[in-house]
Amino acid sequence: MSHDHGHACAHGHEHGHHGHHGHVHPTPGPDDWNRAFAIGIVLNLGFVVVEALYGWKAGSLALLADAGHNLSDVAGLILAWGAALAGRLAPTRQRTYGWQRASILAALANAVLLLVAMGALAVEAFQRLQAREPVAGWTVIVVAAIGVLINGITAALFMAGSRDDLNIRGAFLHMAGDALVSLGVVAAGVLYLQFGWAWLDPVMSLVIALVIVLGTWGLLRQSLHLAFDGVPEGIDLLEVHAWLRSLPGVTGVHDLHVWALGTSEVALTVHLVMPAGHPGDAFFTELAQVLAQRFRIHHPTIQIEIDGIDDGCPAPQVPG
Repeated sequence: MSHDHGHACAHGHEHGHHGHHGHVHPTPGPDDWNRAFAIGIVLNLGFVVVEALYGWKAGSLALLADAGHNLSDVAGLILAWGAALAGRLAPTRQRTYGWQRASILAALANAVLLLVAMGALAVEAFQRLQAREPVAGWTVIVVAAIGVLINGITAALFMAGSRDDLNIRGAFLHMAGDALVSLGVVAAGVLYLQFGWAWLDPVMSLVIALVIVLGTWGLLRQSLHLAFDGVPEGIDLLEVHAWLRSLPGVTGVHDLHVWALGTSEVALTVHLVMPAGHPGDAFFTELAQVLAQRFRIHHPTIQIEIDGIDDGCPAPQVPG
């Protein structure tokens, strides 16, 4: 069979070989989370108002800080929800993958917003340490305890999808983190009532900031990685390469690319060298099923070559 080498080192290869595109849709994704987002936003928005009001009345920076953080979480939930809805939009001639990447960008924006907010909180806490003020302990305890309940309920709404979707995981981590932070505020209130430690409130604010920054760092790293077409977490490129190379009739694997279309769907393109020629549709059907079940790759495009071609494209660091 003749070969045409006229192509760029991208996914649009033009070799005159057999190609196959398999698309196995993943389990229900972000579009099924409308109810969870709506409930979470309403609950948290109501709590922000209550927490900010009583934080101001009680003179508690920890409560005001938590209210500010919860407000950023409301914005984050709105961002995540908007991205999930955008991901459902059908592809067009201009955007052939649709808007699935919106969920990655939302997760990235969420992480950046949280880090900026926590930086502002840390500055305020240091200033407060230098000018300590009395705090209404019981108000802090009661309001923060309500926060534990609200954040716990919201986190539970997103728990089921937190393993499979970075966008949903971001919402879950924020809410679960908030529940723990509110527990910390309760503890600070109890200790203040017991010992009268005025310094404890701003110190707890700094602890809150540190906890959230540590929790957010992973989200920032992962979303930035996916935004630059990195191999999604949980997928070992070497393992995928080795499995493809072990398939019957395959003598070579090259131009292997794995990247995220959004936070819940992964794509793969690869060239398989098979000297015996096209292996038949059953081969591709089984290949697509295994990629979906074993590697959670649901959008594979496979190209078959009779013999290997050195096309000059930079190869990933996989055995070959």
